[in-house]
Amino acid sequence: MALENIGFKPQLSFLSSEDKDQIHQGALEVLNETGMQILHGEALKLLKKAGCSISENQMVRIPATLVEKAVESAPENIEIWNREGSLAMDLGDRRSYFGTGSDLIYSLDSQKMVRHPCVLKNVKTAAKVSDALGNIDFIMSFAHPSDISPGRAYLASFQAMVESSIKPIVCTAECRDDLYEMWNIAKIIRESEEALRVKPYFIHYAEPISPLKHPFSSLDKLLFCAEKAIPVIYSPAPIAGSTAPMTLAGHVVQGLAECFCGLVIHQLKAKGAPFLMGMGPAVLDMVTGECSYNAPEYYLAYMAMTEMSHYYHLPNWGYAGTSDSQIPDEQATFEAGLLTFLAAFAGSNLNHDVGYLDFGRTGSLEMIVISDELIDQVRRMQRGIPVTREEMAIDVIRETGPKGHFLTHEHTLKHVRKTQWRPALLNRMGFEDWEKSGGSSLLTRAHQRLLEILKNHQPPLVGEKKQQEIQKRVDRFKP
Repeated sequence: MALENIGFKPQLSFLSSEDKDQIHQGALEVLNETGMQILHGEALKLLKKAGCSISENQMVRIPATLVEKAVESAPENIEIWNREGSLAMDLGDRRSYFGTGSDLIYSLDSQKMVRHPCVLKNVKTAAKVSDALGNIDFIMSFAHPSDISPGRAYLASFQAMVESSIKPIVCTAECRDDLYEMWNIAKIIRESEEALRVKPYFIHYAEPISPLKHPFSSLDKLLFCAEKAIPVIYSPAPIAGSTAPMTLAGHVVQGLAECFCGLVIHQLKAKGAPFLMGMGPAVLDMVTGECSYNAPEYYLAYMAMTEMSHYYHLPNWGYAGTSDSQIPDEQATFEAGLLTFLAAFAGSNLNHDVGYLDFGRTGSLEMIVISDELIDQVRRMQRGIPVTREEMAIDVIRETGPKGHFLTHEHTLKHVRKTQWRPALLNRMGFEDWEKSGGSSLLTRAHQRLLEILKNHQPPLVGEKKQQEIQKRVDRFKP
C-alpha cells in the first residue's frame, strides 16, 4: 500500500550529517585497510580484475573508488510486481512496505500458548492470512518446514507461497540450485525471462557471516541474482558484543562495510542490477545470552543503517512488527508497534519479520493480524498534517463562533472520514459497552479475525497449466 503524496512527511533522524560522513569514511577504511575474506573463485576474479589486492588467506582489500562506483551504478528505486502482474511496491526514497519473515522454527498456538515445530502447512497458512491483510505488502515463508527434507525445504516453501498468495515474495534459498528453480517458477508465472526482468516478482535474501567473511554459498546466490537481474538483499547480521563491536557506531560501521563488499561484487558482475542494502543489528544480551530484536541499541543501529541508505540513495532492507516476548502479550504489542513506528518514520523501505516472537524463533499468526492494524495506524500518522485554507478551517471557526458547535457542520461531515482513522481490532468503546460486547482482549479479537480469514478468504488460484509446469520442476529437483 503506497503512501499518498501530500508534500511534507514527518521524519525521524538519529544521525547528523557529520555523523554520516564519519560512518561512511569508517566503512571505507575497514574495506580498504582490513579487507574482507572472500571464499568464492569468481568473486575473487572480479575483484582482482577491478584492482583489489588479495592476500594468501583470501582477504581482499577494496578501494574506496570501487565502493563509490558501485553505489553510483546501483538503482535508486526498485519496482516489485505481484503474481498477477500489478505493481505492488516501489522500493526507494522514504516509501515503507511491510511483510512477514522467513524460516521460523516454531509456530505458536495462541489458545493453548504452546508452540510446535513448523511444517509446510504453516507456510501455506501464513501466506493465505497475509494475502487477506491490506497492510501486509509482501510475504516470506514465515516457517521453515520440518516435515520436508532440508535440501527441498526452501523450494517447497517458495512453491507454497506462490500458490497461497498473489503478493510479492522475498525468499531464502540453500544454494544456487534451488534458487535457480525458484527463478524458473517465477518465469512460468510471468511466461518469459524478459517479462520477469521487466516486472520482478520476487526478491532474494542472502547474507555474509560476520565478522568480515563472505562464504561461497552467499556469494554464489548473489552473483546469480546479479546475472538474472533478480532484486537481491545482501544484509549482514553482526551481533554487537559477539561478532561485531559493542559500540553502536562500531556495530554500524562493520555492518555497512560487510554489506558494501557484497554491493561491489554484485555491481562488478552486472552494473545496474537491483540491490537492497541493510543490516540485521542484533544485540547480545550479556545477562541472558539471547540476541535481542528489540533492545534500544538494536533500534538505534537499525535507524542509523536506514539513514545511511538515504545517504547513498539506495533501497534498504528493514524490520517491523517483531517482539522478544514468547507470546503475543502486552510486551509483544508494545515492541511490535514501536519498531513499526520507527521503521515507517525513518523511511525504511522493505520491512520484514512481522509476526516474529521469541528472538526470531517463534511465529504467531495473531501477531500478524495485530501488526496489520498497527501498520495501518502508523500509515495514518505518516500522512502528516495537510495545511491549506480549507484544512485550517478559519472561515468555519469564524462562522461557528463561541455559541455554536462543529458536530453537524458541513465541514465536519466533509472531512470526518478522511481525517479520522478507525480501528478494526483496537478497542474504542467505553467500559460498559466493552463489557456488554463480551469484554474481549485484543488477542481474542485477533484470533477471531484470524479464524474469519482462514474460513472465508480464498486467494486467486494459479492457472492449472502453470501449476502443472511448476509441479514438474519441483518434482524433478534433486538437491
